[in-house]
This record gives sequence, structure tokens and C-alpha cells, in this order.
Amino acid sequence: MTFQWPAALLLLLFVPVLVVGYRLQLRRRAQRREALAQQGMVAPEAAHDRWRHLVPALLLGALALLLVSVARPTATIAEPHREGTVILAFDVSNSMAAKDVAPTRLEAAKTAARKFVERQPSTIRLGVVAFGNSAVVTQQPTEDRGLVTAAIDRLRTDGGTALGAGIITGLGAIAGKPIPVDPQAQNLDDVPIGYYGSAAMILLSDGENTTKPDPLQVAELASAAGVKVYPIGLGSPQGTVLDIDGFQVSTALDEATLQGIADLTDGQYHAAADAASLTKVYDSIDLAWTTRSEEREVTSWFAAAAALLLLVGAALAVLRSGRVV
Repeated sequence: MTFQWPAALLLLLFVPVLVVGYRLQLRRRAQRREALAQQGMVAPEAAHDRWRHLVPALLLGALALLLVSVARPTATIAEPHREGTVILAFDVSNSMAAKDVAPTRLEAAKTAARKFVERQPSTIRLGVVAFGNSAVVTQQPTEDRGLVTAAIDRLRTDGGTALGAGIITGLGAIAGKPIPVDPQAQNLDDVPIGYYGSAAMILLSDGENTTKPDPLQVAELASAAGVKVYPIGLGSPQGTVLDIDGFQVSTALDEATLQGIADLTDGQYHAAADAASLTKVYDSIDLAWTTRSEEREVTSWFAAAAALLLLVGAALAVLRSGRVV
């Protein structure tokens, strides 16, 4: 424990002075009573009552605590925080323009994501990844919520769905460096990445992967890095038809792939049939709680303890003598 005004602790020297004064007063009172008793004016003093010193001791203790509080004490306190990095990975392929989630899959995802960003504590770093034919970090992890929201607002649909590349790019944003992965590789066990147990990724997609690498293989890489992936399925399993450049293209939610990603990374898969349910999905994302030691002023603690001692002392004084002093 430290003190912002340590010089104020010199006031505690008054406490032993008061103790000495109290003992002198008791001695003089005993002497007067003994003299009066010898003259037959009062009864001899009864047996020594140890409890008579309790009330003064409580009052002196309260005074000492108040004097300590004047010095403004501070203490190192472990406080719980939600900490870590969360990557919002958006599928921006053409299929995300489908309107089976109003107004479109992508716009519904963006609306819910903005609300998620607003509710996150300052200890959470947020980043944004967009993936279509390829993947790119549109906002590196930051505590600046304005930058994250602006990156979400800029998202537009185009191209196919490189689901595996989206996860890899998200892992690179978490690691702070590109993750070297050959899209044609059959095994990703030897890919150097590190461990990031306090990070998570929210994957917003309809799950229709159209190019390599295999998203399930990449999910195993995320699992090895300790990153939980929470896929959010946008659309309906029945699907719909889109008109893209004069062609009729059918698109449907691939829940099997998204569920597989969640299972491999120890995350959770959620289906978001509409914007309202999508908002509830964000609320269910489980980020790790950690403790952080911080210096806090605890003056109020000492003041509260002093007030408690004063109340107890006053109550005992009333019970014993019918008055506070």
C-alpha cells in the first residue's frame, strides 16, 4: 500500500497522545474516587471492568482510520476484465447480396456488427477482415471503435468465397504478421503461427466456399493457435436465386461447413435467419475473463471502516450508560 499524501500520516502521532491523556484521566478519576470513598461520600470502586475501555478504543480506532484516509492510500487490486482480440471476418462474396436476410445478408451482418462493436469494453481490440475471391485486413486490431465501424461501413459485395483464406487472414491479423500458407498444400501442420488463447474470430458467411485452401484444414490451424472461431450462418438452407450480371445464380446456407469450423476450434455455430436473431448471436460470444492488477485509491474504504467503528462505539456507549459520551 502507498499514499499520495504520506506527510499526512504524521497526524497519527496524535493517537498515542490521546491514549496517554486517556490513561491520565482514568488515573486522576480513580484518585478522586478513592479520596471521596475514604470520606464516605461515595462507595468504593467496584471490581475492575475491562469492557469499559472498549468504547474509547473503538473511537480511537475510528480516529486513526480517518487520519490514514487523509493521506489518500492506494492499493494494488486485481480487477476482472474481458481482454483479448476479436476479428470480425466478413464474407463479401456476391452471394451475400441475397435478400433472404433483410435487407441483404451483408447489410444485416454489418448492422449487428456495429452494435457489437459499441458494446465491447475498451480492453477488447477489434479488427475487420473481408474475404471474397481473396481476403484482406481492412482494419488492423485496434481499440479505436470509430476506425472499426468505418471499416465495416466500407464493405461491399464482389466475387466468390475464399472462406479458408478469410480465416487465415484473420489469424494473421491476430498474430500481427502474415501466415504463410500454400493454398494447394494438403497438410497445414507445419505452418508456424504461435498461440493466441485470448483471441477469437467471428466468421460471418453463408459458408459456400468456392476456392482453396480447405476451410476445415484452416480451422485445424486456428485450433492449434488457440483461436476460437464463431461462425454465423447468414441465409437459409432452402436458399434463394440471385441475378448477377444477367445470370441466375442459386445460393444457399452451407451449415455443415460452418458447424465443422466451430467444432474444430471449440467455438459455437449460430444460424442467423434475420437481423434480430443475428444481434442475439453477438451477445452470446464468450470472451475470456482475465484479471489485471491496477492501482486504486482506497480512501473510501478507510473512511467507511472509521464510520463503522464510530457507529459500533456509539451504540455500545448508549447501551452501557444511556448516552454517547
